[in-house]
Amino acid sequence: MAEPGKGVTAGKLAINVQKRLTRAQEKVMQKLGKADETRDAAFEEMVSNFNKQMTEGTKLQKDLKAYLTAVKTMHDASRRLQDCLADMYEPDWFGKEEMDTLAEEMIEKEMDNNLEDTDTLWLDYHQNIADKSLSSLDTYLAQFPDIKARIAKRDRKMVDFDSARHHFASLQKGKKKDEAKVAKAEEDLGRAQKIFEELNVELQDELPVLWENRVGVYVNSFQSLAGQQEKFHREMGKLSQNLNDIMTKLEEQRELKKGGTAAAKTGDGAKSEEANHSESASPPPKSAVTNGADGDLPPGFIYKVKVIHDYAATDGDELELKIGDTVLALAFDNPDEQDDGWLLGVQESHWLQNKDISAKGVFPENFTQKV
Repeated sequence: MAEPGKGVTAGKLAINVQKRLTRAQEKVMQKLGKADETRDAAFEEMVSNFNKQMTEGTKLQKDLKAYLTAVKTMHDASRRLQDCLADMYEPDWFGKEEMDTLAEEMIEKEMDNNLEDTDTLWLDYHQNIADKSLSSLDTYLAQFPDIKARIAKRDRKMVDFDSARHHFASLQKGKKKDEAKVAKAEEDLGRAQKIFEELNVELQDELPVLWENRVGVYVNSFQSLAGQQEKFHREMGKLSQNLNDIMTKLEEQRELKKGGTAAAKTGDGAKSEEANHSESASPPPKSAVTNGADGDLPPGFIYKVKVIHDYAATDGDELELKIGDTVLALAFDNPDEQDDGWLLGVQESHWLQNKDISAKGVFPENFTQKV
């Protein structure tokens, strides 16, 4: 005696095989034009839209994941670069004994905080994109496999319906009608039609709604991404400016050390000069109005500076600076007009060529070095 479970399984298998065979025969007949096929142009357009929508959504998901991977890669690269900077930054570069130790410690603390904040910002940026953009897109795409499977099932049931319809029609047209077979075929047709129409109606209701929802999903995904990008770059800009300020402080310390040494030498020279000429009111030493090997300064200029950082002018009264330029500094006509950290001058090349100060302008002092 056969086991009940195996019998049921074998029976289902036979039914499924018979269904596939019947469907295959029906499709062959339809392709040969020997049987008409149920067509629904409106539904076919919905399916075309569905396939297009699924392809676009899957591509967006793939590209967003690639973007997230790139963010992770950039984070790792940024972290390595920041670690390299932290390892390179050593207080003994500048000489602890000669410099203000307290200021140095403050700079070190600022740098540590800046590197920490940068790392946190990258982590938050990656996490927010994953949570707010990619997660909602994953949820949106999760419904497509089920709908795709139901569309395929609806297509199979439509073939079953066509096959049952043709079988019923052929029995009715037969010369010798077997009423039992006709009744059975009519029952099968009704059942096939009901299953097909239920699936068909469900999909006709769902597919247009899904198609319209795509706009909202794309808007939310890209608005969220754009918002996270704007926030990240705004905060990263602040941290980058902080890092730039820290580097500027280090440069100022270096210049301060050089300036202190130069001032000490100048003070000793001035004392010696004063002792040698104490019997007469001598004019100021020539070094006060000259520029070493460059000779005397032109009348009206107070000293020369060398440009050590490029500066792009942002206003009409500012000078454009390029590394290596020499600028002749002028005194302000009205000292009250001078802003802290800004000088007035004219490019030496312009002065040598035109002998006028019409092209004078202001420029940031910390972008230059006194010659």
